[in-house]
Amino acid sequence: MKGGEGGLKKKAYIGIGSNIGNKIENCKKAIDLLKENQHIEVTKTSGFYEAEPVGYKEQEWFVNCAVEIKTDLIPHELLLLCHTIESRLGRERKIKYGPRIIDLDILLYNNDIIDKADLKIPHPEMHKRGFVLKPLSDIAPDAVHPVLKKSIAELLKSLCSEGGVKKIKSG
Repeated sequence: MKGGEGGLKKKAYIGIGSNIGNKIENCKKAIDLLKENQHIEVTKTSGFYEAEPVGYKEQEWFVNCAVEIKTDLIPHELLLLCHTIESRLGRERKIKYGPRIIDLDILLYNNDIIDKADLKIPHPEMHKRGFVLKPLSDIAPDAVHPVLKKSIAELLKSLCSEGGVKKIKSG
């Protein structure tokens, strides 16, 4: 990966989830792999939340968290890094919305709006999902959705239901 020109650091938010094996440990491993990359600085990490699955219901509940990063990677390079981390941790893409050892989604990137076949930023469903908004609200309540022009805190407040999202007590 080449990274962006001039080393300018862009702020981005990544949602992380797992519902196979030791879910919290899987999320922590993904965060560690992000931290190991020379193009990434993890600046904030949310708490961990347990949430019921969306779409395909016949599976374990998920553990979700979010991280704020600074990066010189362009969005498609960041997407490639996320997919590489998923592969390193054993992710297999078999069933849409199905069980996964790890899932990394770029939620927001530098207030950019990207609508490509392989990459959509902001994440197209994030404003409807408590399991995305709750952890993101831990670390960036004032971040603004660049399409909806509402803060993460406002989007979370406007959800009809948080979809069974519960914070996991630490220790």
